[in-house]
Amino acid sequence: MTARKPLVLCLSGHDPTGGAGIQADIEAVAANGGHALSLITALTVQDSRNVRQVSPVPATLLLQQLQLLLADCAIAAIKIGLLGSAEQVPAIAEALAGLRLPLVLDPVLRAGGGADLSDMATVAAMRTHLFPRVSVLTPNVAETRRLVPRAGSDAECAHALLREGCGNLLVTGGDEAGAEVCNTWYRDGATPQHYRWPRLNETFHGAGCTLAAALAARLGRGEAMPEAILQAQRYTQSALQGALRVGRGRRIPGRLP
Repeated sequence: MTARKPLVLCLSGHDPTGGAGIQADIEAVAANGGHALSLITALTVQDSRNVRQVSPVPATLLLQQLQLLLADCAIAAIKIGLLGSAEQVPAIAEALAGLRLPLVLDPVLRAGGGADLSDMATVAAMRTHLFPRVSVLTPNVAETRRLVPRAGSDAECAHALLREGCGNLLVTGGDEAGAEVCNTWYRDGATPQHYRWPRLNETFHGAGCTLAAALAARLGRGEAMPEAILQAQRYTQSALQGALRVGRGRRIPGRLP
């Protein structure tokens, strides 16, 4: 008999390249000691360069899958990535109501190639129904600026999102300029904590999904928030150092040994 692995419920889109989305979740959760339960929120037409189309799974079908899993499985943590439509959001929130589990939300707003992935209605629904339930929100710097466009600084963006109910923010700086990548952990009543990582001479597809899923797995294992945040970043940095080229665009993280 093998030891029971924590079950991490992952809701994400399907990326045919395997770089981002649900495949990233499954691999990152497995590499961090968990088992992923996977619900696909959207099918996509994309390659390693950009996304051309997003087709959402019907909210009723997603809800039926979610309800069956919740009734059957002892879930330890939840990771949410790309959501396919605004209609999916309240259904997900209703199904998760009452669960006291770590919830990591990666607000996927735009593809690395520049295509918009979430419309304003979906973003508004996430803010209303999901942000108040989130244990850790993991936007990149550009996403925080899009979510809080009137803020005067990145720190003001982060604190505005905390006021919307998010327990913690881990803001990633991989797409910003500089010799190092600076990720910042924000939480109420605490000084922001900065994590600096050597910038790799490459561009990547799926780094954000990898980090969020790894973090959910570590929280599902019972790690304290500071340790989980640090170890998820270390794992992601290692995955980027071992990145794979599967197409003509960005490399994808090498998440598995």
